[in-house]
Amino acid sequence: MPASQTIIGNSAGIIAVHRLIRKVAPTDSTVLVRGESGTGKELVAQAIHAGSARTSSPFVTINCAALPETLLESELFGHARGAFTGAVSAKKGLFEEADGGTLFLDEIGDVSLALQAKLLRVLQEHEFMRIGETKPRQVDVRVIAATNRNLEQTVAAGSFRSELYYRLNVVSISLPALRERREDIPLLARAFLERFRLRTGRSLGGFAPEAMGALCGYDWPGNVRELENALERAVILCEGELIGLADLPEAIAGEAADIPHTGPPFREAVESFQRRLICDALERAGWIQSRAARSLGLKRTTLSEMMKRLGIGNRGPN
Repeated sequence: MPASQTIIGNSAGIIAVHRLIRKVAPTDSTVLVRGESGTGKELVAQAIHAGSARTSSPFVTINCAALPETLLESELFGHARGAFTGAVSAKKGLFEEADGGTLFLDEIGDVSLALQAKLLRVLQEHEFMRIGETKPRQVDVRVIAATNRNLEQTVAAGSFRSELYYRLNVVSISLPALRERREDIPLLARAFLERFRLRTGRSLGGFAPEAMGALCGYDWPGNVRELENALERAVILCEGELIGLADLPEAIAGEAADIPHTGPPFREAVESFQRRLICDALERAGWIQSRAARSLGLKRTTLSEMMKRLGIGNRGPN
């Protein structure tokens, strides 16, 4: 299975991401992946690497925001023995570890200006120097960078080098936030449920309508990562055959419970959302129910039962 298929979703935004991955993967171009935290930027980098001629070579990743500047420089470029206190032996950096492969620089927007200059040299000249050495080393590495910051604003503010920005931004891939692709939530939820069901050995059949409605109605500030964590918790806590509202984190279940009573009843609102979601999937699938069921992460029989319950005929709602 191609790695890009691990980026789950059938929304227009995710389809566009898959299309860009397929186009850029076979090249050696530098890629800048943008998106909020938790949207799956590393998955995009992995998919690009898997679709390239470098797939048999290392895929190396580092979170640039997780280390102080001096340690980050040593991690990236390595150091000579005695280069600084504690450097009792020479050490390879991640650029050398990734030679022939791909280096994923996560949170590139947090790198200092001084270190940005050294990264720019690697991208331009394909060479670097270990800390404490004077002879440059050649390296063949494809760089994929990611950020949740607006780099155009940081360039304008003088905290990010424009030259490095243009070097990194050869191809830009933007991942939509989960709240911007709510139609993908049922498919993602089913995928995470299956993963954690197998991991824990639990026998769970799916989601109660109220629980799925809450998942689809929540804004997910932590994006797909937050959804994944919520589903892992739900699988652990669930005592019935279906994930219920009580099995979800309080922030999600509580928000669903706080829906004003002046609007439609909660179950009616959930059914309305489900009806719209299923009709949209059927439209995209040309009203072929087996294809629509796969896109929603449902069994064909389950979709048929839901269509009957929701009053959806062969070509739309009755």
